[in-house]
Amino acid sequence: MLVISTREFRQKQKKYLDLVDKDEQVIVQRGKNKAYVLTAITETDRYFSDPEIKMRIMNSLEQAAKGELTTVPKEDINKFLGV
Repeated sequence: MLVISTREFRQKQKKYLDLVDKDEQVIVQRGKNKAYVLTAITETDRYFSDPEIKMRIMNSLEQAAKGELTTVPKEDINKFLGV
């Protein structure tokens, strides 16, 4: 884990972003009471941050809570996945 100042981050952004890409934890300290963790965003993060995807998941959860479920045989899932 590496803790740096905002000034250090501004001066050497590429260095610290490269470290984050290598799974190093980088924390940017801003003043005495504020700090931020730098995190790389994955495709999964982008997918789940999409408002349409979030709405579809919420609708599915509501349907499941009401018992409105459809059972799909394992063979059909495997066929779809090419397994």
